[in-house]
Amino acid sequence: MNEKTENTNEGIGGEAASKDMSGGVIRVDEELIRSHLDKVVVSTVEQTLNGMLDAEAELLCKAGRYEHTGQRVDTRAGHYERQYQTKAGEVTLRMPKLRKLPFETAIIERYRRRESSVEEALVEMYLAGVSVRRVEDITEALWGSRVSPSTLSELNQKIAVQIDTWRARPIEGGHAYVYLDGIWLKRSWGGEVRNVSILVAVGVNTEGYREVLAVEEGTKEDKASWQNFLRRIKERGLKAVKLFISDKCLGLVESLAEFYPEAKHQRCAVHFYRNVWSLVPAGKVRDVAAMLKAIHASEDRASARTKAAQVTAKLREMKLPAAAQLVETGIDETLNYYDFPSQHWRSLRTNNPLERLMREIRRRTRAVGAFPDGNSAMILVAARLRHVAGSQWGQKRYMDMTHLNQTCVMENQTRAA
Repeated sequence: MNEKTENTNEGIGGEAASKDMSGGVIRVDEELIRSHLDKVVVSTVEQTLNGMLDAEAELLCKAGRYEHTGQRVDTRAGHYERQYQTKAGEVTLRMPKLRKLPFETAIIERYRRRESSVEEALVEMYLAGVSVRRVEDITEALWGSRVSPSTLSELNQKIAVQIDTWRARPIEGGHAYVYLDGIWLKRSWGGEVRNVSILVAVGVNTEGYREVLAVEEGTKEDKASWQNFLRRIKERGLKAVKLFISDKCLGLVESLAEFYPEAKHQRCAVHFYRNVWSLVPAGKVRDVAAMLKAIHASEDRASARTKAAQVTAKLREMKLPAAAQLVETGIDETLNYYDFPSQHWRSLRTNNPLERLMREIRRRTRAVGAFPDGNSAMILVAARLRHVAGSQWGQKRYMDMTHLNQTCVMENQTRAA
């Protein structure tokens, strides 16, 4: 038994484990073992990548290193070394050289010098106002190497250019439904912390897929900001919009009528509920909530209006005149989704599809506190939304648009008759 124990100790490294002579307990130096494992992982990654590079060179040559064949189109001319940063650590790649053909490896394209997750983390830290020195300390603690100020600056410039290009891209095709919302973030301004508004538009295209259409900084959520926002997306090509869904933001509805007069506007039912609840004592909110939801559970617009009239009367009986007045004057703004296919009603009643995205943005920016400037806030939000748009969120069909297309055909036939 003792012989076996001693052999085991030698197997994991004489320094890494030792036997307590008093009790026969094996004591393990975890730090040393972790260091050994890190080296093993780096070595394995290095060997694997170099093996793949050699195999790729043989494919280009159409022959093995010392193979004589009539199919050969080139010969090897040695290697040159190149450092490559991976999540496991820095490895040394032995890049094959060919005598005739250029060696352009797909491996390096797939495994970029620094993984995108690392780049994203660095850029997010920088945009959030973390100092360059602090970023250097963090990268050294996480990945064992310090990122240089020049590397960080290059990454920031690169992501800024990419985001600006993405935000200015032409909007192609039609988008029947467009969700609009804004998010408030904090920024430093002349030694003070002020609010900055980031306005966002998400559309559902003719194939039923969601797309982030626009991300813009607004001074605030007012008419001028919304006018500038809508002007830009119209200039970029947003067309064929049948319904905008949003809260009743200051100046938004008037601006929509100016730039998209033929489109309808659906006031978010959930935001409307909250407006009504703000006029109701806490002890009665649950009852009022059930009454309001019953309106939007109606089978058509006429039934919803009838139900709304009943709710208004009930609110007055409950001595809630302000809430009754708001329901009476504002409910019609929340019923425009009834003009579209019933299969889409659940997705059109509220701004929830965009609200979920905004919650993700708030989660990512909560720890930041105040951004160094409004542009940093906008770039960080846009970078995150671009990432989400490229994920399953944007690749999964959100609606079956055949129902809407059939409705449009029927409307056209009615007009022609």
